[in-house]
Amino acid sequence: MSATAKKRAPMPDDIRARKGGEPLVSLTAYTTQMAELMDAHCDFVLVGDSVGMVLHGLPSTLGVTMEMMIMHGQAVARGLSSAMMVVDMPFGSYEESPQQAFRNAARIMSETGAAAVKLEGGVTMAETIAFLVARGIPVMAHIGLTPQSINTLGGYKVQGRGDAGDALLADAQAVSEAGAFAVVLEKVPATLADTVTAAVAIPTIGIGASAGCDGQILVVDDMIGLFTAFKAKFVKRYANLGADAEAAFAEYAREVRAREFPAVEHLFADTLPEKNK
Repeated sequence: MSATAKKRAPMPDDIRARKGGEPLVSLTAYTTQMAELMDAHCDFVLVGDSVGMVLHGLPSTLGVTMEMMIMHGQAVARGLSSAMMVVDMPFGSYEESPQQAFRNAARIMSETGAAAVKLEGGVTMAETIAFLVARGIPVMAHIGLTPQSINTLGGYKVQGRGDAGDALLADAQAVSEAGAFAVVLEKVPATLADTVTAAVAIPTIGIGASAGCDGQILVVDDMIGLFTAFKAKFVKRYANLGADAEAAFAEYAREVRAREFPAVEHLFADTLPEKNK
């Protein structure tokens, strides 16, 4: 193989095979440019329905549509060459029936080129996951804090504490047995996340879970400091680009008002320089 050859993007079976191995790395992306920047560093990139809050200013993920997910999926696909792309199924696109889920998942995959879809829910979605997998649609599951269910969960609360841990473990086992190739564990106690990771045959992807999970994912705008509406406890800020951008905007505004920008080097002369004639 040539030293300059591009790395082949993994497929869902490759992700499943990483169970217990080197931790899987993932981030969300919603744009071509962001996807290009993270492509070489991630095993898979998630086009998350968090796009509704992060880029569109929605109060939750509930207002995200199929059209939004497909548009952003197409944008992210243009920026990826070595990371696998997974696209979230938005609220209301899969809960009604396995048949509804298949129609919408098939549309997402065919119109974006995604290798897989992600949907929220454990035991209650096991039948749907099995239906999709049997028809050629790889599924990543998502349990614990499921943002599409915040109205029934009572907000963005830690899930699985106390007796509720048994139910979360049952959710994980159900999606694994149904054929999901991986499962996201969001906002669950670390000891429970470790128990779940040891109990299921598929990789667990933590977000506010445990370093012992088989992989980790964060919302990219959170971890680089662009989304500043709030910061969850489980988010580590690796950069503060939001503050840097605001400072740049302020300096630009000052220079424009002081007529310092544009300067001579940014302007065009009436005639070409002699050497270019």
